[in-house]
Amino acid sequence: MPNITLAPMIKKTYPDFKIGYAIYHNIVVEKSPQMVRGRFQFYQETMMMDLEQTDLLTFPAISEWRSIFKKFGTDPAKYRPSSEALLRRLKKGSSLPLVHSAADINNLLSLQYKIPIGIYDLDQVEGDITIDIGSETTAYEGLNGREVSFNNKILSLDHKGAFGSPIVDSKRTAVTEETKHAIQLFYLQPSLSVSEGEKLVTASAEMFNQIHGGDFLSGVSS
Repeated sequence: MPNITLAPMIKKTYPDFKIGYAIYHNIVVEKSPQMVRGRFQFYQETMMMDLEQTDLLTFPAISEWRSIFKKFGTDPAKYRPSSEALLRRLKKGSSLPLVHSAADINNLLSLQYKIPIGIYDLDQVEGDITIDIGSETTAYEGLNGREVSFNNKILSLDHKGAFGSPIVDSKRTAVTEETKHAIQLFYLQPSLSVSEGEKLVTASAEMFNQIHGGDFLSGVSS
């Protein structure tokens, strides 16, 4: 298991910052089963109706993550937390595409908790993981196919460099239907206590495990 630590700059800027994690072994990633697809579709349709009359900033986790971005020097109107981007898409009446079971569950959890959550192929992650702030030279090709600069943005680093963020994750560590081992990172809002974060991460990991099999361990780094 890789060690997951917060860089000094993160802790100095936001002393209550914390990251949840779930590590999965011997999983089976495939086209989402009908139960998951049905639940995902129902949840999206329900959210679309709710969001018609709702300002996204009334969700505490969305508002808090926007303020976190600002504190680190990221304009949340230009680079949105991934959870907000998903909700904005639903608010416009556009459903989210089905990808595979891991990505679909990950998106469902992000919508449910209103926080950015990333999932990565653990075999493509090299060494320990550090949550840090990017510089002018930090960039990678995102899952959206675009080269994204991470200057003054929160990101996840392994020994090869940046691979994930609460904005968009990299192609390098993307989960596919060939993935057997994965790690999920939960960008918990700092106002959550460690025990609340642990409950959220454990419930999410148990749900993921029910669909994908294998075994897991989870926790919170702060």
